[in-house]
Amino acid sequence: MATTAAALAARARREIQHHFFAADAVRPDRALAFDPANSFERRQFERMRARDIIREAKPGDYWLDVVAYDVDLRARFRRVRTALLVVIALLVATMPLGGTFAGR
Repeated sequence: MATTAAALAARARREIQHHFFAADAVRPDRALAFDPANSFERRQFERMRARDIIREAKPGDYWLDVVAYDVDLRARFRRVRTALLVVIALLVATMPLGGTFAGR
């Protein structure tokens, strides 16, 4: 269930990003309206607004701050990389010593 929700959230982020990049709405003078297609998009849009990735040029018109988007994307990748390294370290730490495998 959590994996499905994460995949839907990631898709919503991609759809939002595509909406703004496709229209070149990456500056205040290129701002445009955005109407989320579903609750996942609405939640991601609000989160992106809260982190100043999506900015409001005038009421109802928004633009995507490319620098803030890049910083957020890199931070997300760092968190995932760190989590994967922790999982790998835990797996290595719990491996049997001496190269023996169960059943040998």
